[in-house]
Amino acid sequence: MKGQFFPYGDTIKTRSFPFVTVALIAVNVIAFVLSLSDFDFIIQTFGFVPSLFPSSFAFLTIFTSMFLHAGVDHIFGNMWYLWIFGDNAEDKLGKIKFILFYLTSGIVASLAQYLIDPYSSVPSIGASGAVSGILGCYLVFFPKSRITTSAGYFVNETPAWFVIGFWFLIQLFFGAASLVGASGSNIAFFAHIGGFVFGYVAAKAMRKS
Repeated sequence: MKGQFFPYGDTIKTRSFPFVTVALIAVNVIAFVLSLSDFDFIIQTFGFVPSLFPSSFAFLTIFTSMFLHAGVDHIFGNMWYLWIFGDNAEDKLGKIKFILFYLTSGIVASLAQYLIDPYSSVPSIGASGAVSGILGCYLVFFPKSRITTSAGYFVNETPAWFVIGFWFLIQLFFGAASLVGASGSNIAFFAHIGGFVFGYVAAKAMRKS
């Protein structure tokens, strides 16, 4: 989850314990630990490789890839964002809708990256696409929430619409740079963009209904 502001918490209190959010974090951590037993093989086998899509096994890896991570910093960033924003989304949607929303966001994110670079042979992994969908959902339901953030040495409370909006602008900037080979990064920015747009639009539709 590449962004400028690091969130520490928000001002929205949940009505119940976020069991699904905690379970997702636990599954991701367990999958990461298990992947260390033969990291290269597991990433190459269960990561989503766009050039292999739409083979039947590639459909499976769209799901498995969102539970794999490239390193400690990768999984920490994704799980931290999931913890900060996921509990409120779970509280708002309900546990069944939340897990379906999360998984669908991750699937849409992988497909978005596939559409941008369908011939890539680099495995795409990580929960960031699914978490991006949760950010989109959070922005719809809690735009005026205050997020405790740090930017350098400064810590303050910043409106959620600004924190998430600024994060999304960064994804757009680096996503555009990646199209011309100027980003210098292997991050799947269009997975973030796709997941976020899906999460935002889907949450908007649910709120209207």
